[in-house]
Amino acid sequence: MSFFKRIFSSDKKVRLDQGIEKSKSSFFAKLGKALVGKSKVDDAVLDDLEDILISSDVGVKTTLKIIDQIEARVARDKFIGTDELNLILKEEITALLLENNSAISKTFNQKSPYVILVVGVNGVGKTTTIGKLAYKFKKAGLNVVLGASDTFRAAAIDQLEIWANRVDVPVVKQKMGSDPASVAFDTLQSAISSNADVVIIDTAGRLHNKINLMNELTKIKRVMQKLIPSVPDEILLVIDGSTGQNAFEQAKQFTATTEVNALAVTKLDGTAKGGVIIGISDQFKIPVKYIGVGEHIDDLQLFDKFEFVDSFFK
Repeated sequence: MSFFKRIFSSDKKVRLDQGIEKSKSSFFAKLGKALVGKSKVDDAVLDDLEDILISSDVGVKTTLKIIDQIEARVARDKFIGTDELNLILKEEITALLLENNSAISKTFNQKSPYVILVVGVNGVGKTTTIGKLAYKFKKAGLNVVLGASDTFRAAAIDQLEIWANRVDVPVVKQKMGSDPASVAFDTLQSAISSNADVVIIDTAGRLHNKINLMNELTKIKRVMQKLIPSVPDEILLVIDGSTGQNAFEQAKQFTATTEVNALAVTKLDGTAKGGVIIGISDQFKIPVKYIGVGEHIDDLQLFDKFEFVDSFFK
């Protein structure tokens, strides 16, 4: 079991079950209606299934992959009963989700801290995700430092400071309008001098069509690399699971501009669009690392594709 897995091992499966209940109920209600009076998987069932997957925000390309795989199985086995469809879907969706490799590139007892740069547009739950991550790490006995590099909004600095106080970890900040890269540099420098284990840096809620703001991420990375050439270890893109296809667009723009290597999908408990996890993981080849399944401080979970699919088809 990796260190990250141990940190998140206290998460309860029941919270995951509850957190994706809306997505699950919506999907199976639609599927149940489509299968009424049907005993075998035929073209009509597959057409209905395609519509259901797309309406569940799995995405067109990923949906067609799933349908093609099921069609191939029907052609091979000649007859597949509708009672087998759930099991087949479970297998195909599990295969599409990337394995969340939660091993890290350096251990927490080394001199240089593990640096997470958090990106995403306003309103997706970025600051809340940072606070919950800090809580998890602090609870595991790690020294955490937060960096308030979202200097475009005074409220962003205040919100991060509220979380830092709540979790009881230090936060490095400057006044509104300061150079975000300067804040990131100061944060990493402070973390190094205090032998911190983890650094989590907030960035502005940048609109994905603003290329100048995207370029700022490159500057933040370049400045931090003056202190530690290998950082950041993780560029975490936070997306709101309830926004469906808009989340796809955000993932597309961010992955085209910066080297995102992990995803956090928030607000799954309040939406029926949990299928977005499947499509984004498949289309962008980036593992979903964390999911938010509630408002409680302990409701950020390390994503496990087997647990997720098991809860969905339970």
